[in-house]
Amino acid sequence: MAEITDSFLETYAESDALDLAGLVKRGEVTPAELVEAAITMIERLNPALNAVIHRLYDMARTSAEAVDRNAPFAGVPFLLKELASSWTGAPNTNSCFFLKDIVADFDTEVVRRMKAAGLVLVGKSNAPENGWSITTEPKLYGTTKNPWKEGITPGGSSGGAAAAIASRMVPIAEASDGAGSIRVPASCCGIVGLKPSRGRVSLAPFGDYWYGSAYFLCCSRTVRDTSAYLDAVAGALPGDPYTPPIPSGSWLDLSSHTPKKLRVGFSVTPPNGTPINPEVKATVLATVAVLERLGHDVEEHDMPLDAEAVWKTYTNMTCVQTAATFGYHETVIGRPVTPDDIEPVTWAIIERGRSTSGIRHISDIEQLRQVGRDIVGDLVAYDLFVTPTLTQLPRPLGYYDMSEPDIDRYNAKWTDAVFAFPFNISGQPAISLPLGWSGGGVPIGVQLIGRYGDEAMVLAISTQMEQEMPWKHRRPSP
Repeated sequence: MAEITDSFLETYAESDALDLAGLVKRGEVTPAELVEAAITMIERLNPALNAVIHRLYDMARTSAEAVDRNAPFAGVPFLLKELASSWTGAPNTNSCFFLKDIVADFDTEVVRRMKAAGLVLVGKSNAPENGWSITTEPKLYGTTKNPWKEGITPGGSSGGAAAAIASRMVPIAEASDGAGSIRVPASCCGIVGLKPSRGRVSLAPFGDYWYGSAYFLCCSRTVRDTSAYLDAVAGALPGDPYTPPIPSGSWLDLSSHTPKKLRVGFSVTPPNGTPINPEVKATVLATVAVLERLGHDVEEHDMPLDAEAVWKTYTNMTCVQTAATFGYHETVIGRPVTPDDIEPVTWAIIERGRSTSGIRHISDIEQLRQVGRDIVGDLVAYDLFVTPTLTQLPRPLGYYDMSEPDIDRYNAKWTDAVFAFPFNISGQPAISLPLGWSGGGVPIGVQLIGRYGDEAMVLAISTQMEQEMPWKHRRPSP
């Protein structure tokens, strides 16, 4: 094995996942060397960031020996989010004290595809308890820090993944999104985060999460890595409840095509009436100006969405689903969950879910289906819709506090993500790109939304923006 020199670590840190896989395919490095580079970076950086909460180094070293060097991500070090997805032999706690001793004894379908793609699991990334936050500060594992600036959130719920990618521990990591949890941390940490179309990635062996409003994919530093990862893990199984249209070619190939002239709508007016940070607004307007310069037709269009009312309905639905999930967890643990097992807001969520009638729940689902249709209908004239990812710069750590026992007071602080959660409901693909930085050096994400099933266009225009407003040279200080 080659010595893990500082020069090799710099090559590792500046390479995206496909670059690293290319080194393996050409025989210039081995998967084992990439694993050792990742371990070195994690050991150097993680004590300050707390992004990786389970170090699975022995598992990674064993897996590296069996990597298919022709796989698309051959030997690339990877993190799995500590939420939902199961990788045999890895902890599977959902960052929850109630599940703290659970170790996965099976692979979910998406993990099986990750393994086939050549990804090597080196650890698991931090997440808030059960993913119920847009910061990453679980009591079980502690706070993840943002590598760009001390004292601000890295976002959530995929905050551990985003901080690890931005700091160069790994080039790509799993992420998931129920109300912005891929896009929000991508914005906070200056990386790429795509929420795919509803049904794009199978949830097997599970049937569904949140009636198609929870999504699994990744965060990365480049559009092409995200495109290749989508190629690796996408695809419905027979019987899956949602089946979006399939493109004629690979997403990696399609992402490199120059987009046709697009009709672009944009908004910098939050649909809940809250303010927008001036630097965030300026970044969105700068993005729109570039799109117009590239020849696309652009017009401002504000969403006629009663976001506050819809957010309350969405919350009620997810409370019932969470209560049901904990009912299943109780059968695994062998006893009822108690307030001592979980954080206060989680207990409030479960209690609300348990107290909601079946009739009320069905009514909420029907309302959300109608809202999803209304959102798609409102934007049907546009090939692309552009918004802020977050209406404000990343909040201070502690701003989103899961020790809050009142679910409504807790949820009232999620207003910064008002442009994110509607597209969980509508099912449209939405990506956050790091297209701006504040005067203080904090990343600002811009969200690009496409038509249902049209990740190809979203990725193609994202590649164009990556060239026009590049972020590759930006890197947080060690």
